[in-house]
Amino acid sequence: MTTPDIMQQLASLGCETTKNTLTRHGAKEPFFGVRVGDLKPIQKKIKKNHALALELYETGNSDAMYLAGLIADETAMTKEDLQRWAEQAYWYMLSEYTVAWVASESKYGFELAKEWIKSDNERLVTAGWATLSNLGGIKPDHELDLDYLSQQLDFVQQHIHSSLNRIRYTMNGFVIAMGSFVPALTEKARAVAAAIGKVEVYMGQTSCKVPEASPYIEKVIQMGRHGRKKKTARC
Repeated sequence: MTTPDIMQQLASLGCETTKNTLTRHGAKEPFFGVRVGDLKPIQKKIKKNHALALELYETGNSDAMYLAGLIADETAMTKEDLQRWAEQAYWYMLSEYTVAWVASESKYGFELAKEWIKSDNERLVTAGWATLSNLGGIKPDHELDLDYLSQQLDFVQQHIHSSLNRIRYTMNGFVIAMGSFVPALTEKARAVAAAIGKVEVYMGQTSCKVPEASPYIEKVIQMGRHGRKKKTARC
């Protein structure tokens, strides 16, 4: 499949209802309004294709950019590719999901996440926190820098409520990820979750809720899923 072929297919899959929903979440033109479920058959057919992923992302079309993340070959992505993707991600579905997924599966995820969370750009910061969360979810604990992650839990406790809107959301997600996926940091994450309490995030004109970290972590533990790693960050 070529980029023009895929763009034509995406256009045919566009749905006005989905487009309106995504607009309320923050999506911006150009995009067709393709449901993620309708992207999956295309992903399954293509599998991984580095060159095609880069071309699709460069279209600037949100649907194509999201699909690019699903078919990206993390082993072929360079640090420059990931940096460019992060800088071009213009809303949270791209920065916090597409970019963070691929970055965390690449060999540059931890390095870039540490740089991004120190940025003045809100989207880069959110990509950084989401990447750290994903690393905790897919990497064995012995491959993680537990001291650094512990320090970031302290940072979140001190700064989450004074941070920008989507940064608050991804910081909260980081606490949940550390408590759910990284046994060595569970107790600290539980303490931080209790300290920060409910995190207020404006979710646009949607009914989406911000998960409260403490009960979320406790539920994971009670379900016996504590410390269970995922095979891939992408879903």
